[in-house]
Amino acid sequence: MEGNSKNPVDNTKRELQLDNLNPQIRETLKDFIDKLQAALGNNLQSITVVGSSLTDDFKSGQSDINTVLVLGKQNLSSLNAIASLAKPMSKKKLSAPLLMSASYIERSRDVFGVEFLDLQLTHLTVFGEDPFASLTIDKKDVRLQCERELKAMLIRLRQGYIAAAGNRNLVRDILIATVKSLAPTLRAMLWLKDIKRISLTEPTFQKAAEVFSVNTDILITVDGWRHEKIRLDGQEMERTFESIYSLVDRLAETVDKLEI
Repeated sequence: MEGNSKNPVDNTKRELQLDNLNPQIRETLKDFIDKLQAALGNNLQSITVVGSSLTDDFKSGQSDINTVLVLGKQNLSSLNAIASLAKPMSKKKLSAPLLMSASYIERSRDVFGVEFLDLQLTHLTVFGEDPFASLTIDKKDVRLQCERELKAMLIRLRQGYIAAAGNRNLVRDILIATVKSLAPTLRAMLWLKDIKRISLTEPTFQKAAEVFSVNTDILITVDGWRHEKIRLDGQEMERTFESIYSLVDRLAETVDKLEI
């Protein structure tokens, strides 16, 4: 597995920075970090909290808590150590952490620009050095990734609709997943236009509607389904599918023509 030539860091000399965390997740993360430090020792270089748990989008008991761990070495023993914490993590809405090394981050800027931009926008390093603060991303790489993501999204929508075979619940889940993945892509498209990004989902959709001259009301509606047991009739589900598919298609055409 991937390694890193950096020397191990003495974790005993570094304190946790938890004061700026949402109080609703502070104790959960403190317990998780304590267990990670005990399991990984000096191979653990940093822990960064990312995503909605740092924003007003967070819903306690419903939203997942996401983290990025930077390790000195990526090895099976580290995977096993973290895997041993899987059940207690799941019970506390802690998603399996993203594991990276410093060299992996540096070498992946050209292929994961959209993701890294989102991590830069909404993150808080609570242990070790911030791995994202000084990261630079090339606009040409991001434009290409946005185009690829949107066109791949169209393929997944078509295939998913066929595979659902008329099951409205499956179509609903496909649409929810599509809308969730659209938020970071739209933030990246705003970044390409040098427009200030917003970490919250609904304002991101509203700003994208203004900048790219599209109607994103349906995205806001479907995003709300994530926390509801919504049941729609066949015609309404078909209209929703068509609206989202048409919007993604238009966004793909927009970013395809975007000049950098």
